[in-house]
Amino acid sequence: MPPSALSLFQPFWRRLWIYVVTTIGCAWVYSTIKQESLALDLVYAACVVAITQCLVSCGRYVLVSRRRGQSHDDATLNWPGWRWMLPWVVVSVVLGYFAGIRIADILLGIRYIPIGVEHDARTVMISLTVALVPAGFLTYVFYTRNRMATIELRAEAAQRTAAESQLRLLESQLEPHMLFNTLANLRVLIAHDPQRAQGMLDHLIAFLRATLAASRAGSHPLSEEFARISDYLALMQIRMGPRLKIQLDLPELLSTLQVPPLLLQPLVENAIRHGLEPKVSGGRVEVSAARHGNHLVLSVRDTGVGLDAPAHHGARFGLQQVRDRLSTLYGEGGTLDLRAAQTENGGTLAVVTLPCSWSIAN
Repeated sequence: MPPSALSLFQPFWRRLWIYVVTTIGCAWVYSTIKQESLALDLVYAACVVAITQCLVSCGRYVLVSRRRGQSHDDATLNWPGWRWMLPWVVVSVVLGYFAGIRIADILLGIRYIPIGVEHDARTVMISLTVALVPAGFLTYVFYTRNRMATIELRAEAAQRTAAESQLRLLESQLEPHMLFNTLANLRVLIAHDPQRAQGMLDHLIAFLRATLAASRAGSHPLSEEFARISDYLALMQIRMGPRLKIQLDLPELLSTLQVPPLLLQPLVENAIRHGLEPKVSGGRVEVSAARHGNHLVLSVRDTGVGLDAPAHHGARFGLQQVRDRLSTLYGEGGTLDLRAAQTENGGTLAVVTLPCSWSIAN
């Protein structure tokens, strides 16, 4: 039998094993208390346990379906909540006990005698208690097992989502259009200006190495962030020529502060692709870092077409990516503000603010 088929039968065999153990346990307890035949009590216990568990399971499915219609959280666990299940377990035990006794009488060929005549109230209460304890226990076992399975599924889904987000981050940094254009420019430079081609290749290698490492690193010094931005802008400058001017401003006291890797990369890419490239005359990109109280403020300013230009999906994705990372890492303490640059050259200003410890910078 293939493994997939075995996995389908595992829940059945597990439930059957629990049913058999519960039946034997109930029969043994009752035969010990009443000093009766264990074999005879096994038949009664098997009928009572089977009917009780069928009632409990059917009632749970019905209650869950009703709760799903009300968008209740417990319904996602195939569980209607203890408020509903506890009364139903009690009702199931009572119904299962009387129905199981009657069915066992039929199977054993015993003449039906009303339970109220054959047993006194004390005997009936003992029997119901013996049936209620395993029924409640099995219900709790189902609840815990199903909850654990649901938590595991949610954890796997979260891991898949994190992996997909990480892949999207990597894909957004290794933007194919940029790579193809860079390699095409490199091919031309190799024939006409080998020294400049070598410098371009060095920048490309450093950029790719840092981008790949960013998918595994939690943080790196701010100086590394600026170095990678410098590599990227150097590549873009070879492409755009004199149309692109660059200014990087990183105070020495802030260079060792730890920041998320490639945090500013999407903002710089947006400044180039959606700010300066559409502008015939090009412009300037300025990246700076400053300390404001207990916060680190990182700014990306361009003198491009500004916020009035039509927004592109790539630009929105890059901004949302930065906001999601800041929210995950810093909560409300990390923000991204995008606004028009209040300068005579116009353009756009993106400001990232995040809390930071200044002990390493002082």
